[in-house]
Amino acid sequence: MTQTSNRLLDEFAKLMTDMAGVAQGMRREVETAFRSQAERFLNEMDLVRREEFDAVKEMAARARDESESLKKRIAALEAKLGHAVPDEQEPVKRGARKHIGEDENAGSPAS
Repeated sequence: MTQTSNRLLDEFAKLMTDMAGVAQGMRREVETAFRSQAERFLNEMDLVRREEFDAVKEMAARARDESESLKKRIAALEAKLGHAVPDEQEPVKRGARKHIGEDENAGSPAS
């Protein structure tokens, strides 16, 4: 009986080992399928790559720095010429805007 139960346990152990191998194979297949689906989804979303984002971010920072230096140069030139420099806190007032529904000819002289 010892030999029979040993053979039974050996067969059971072999079956369990085979099942573990099958489970690992299934896990790899599921991971591969998931990765390909996720990659396809991300490609369809038209997302920007990290390298492109960093390049544009750097360009924006340089443009911001250049804008600040140009603002300072303009302010210095205007001060040198004696022109009044508008305060950055106050918005620059422009012409009146038309509102939706206003008659286009309401403010113009009759022709």
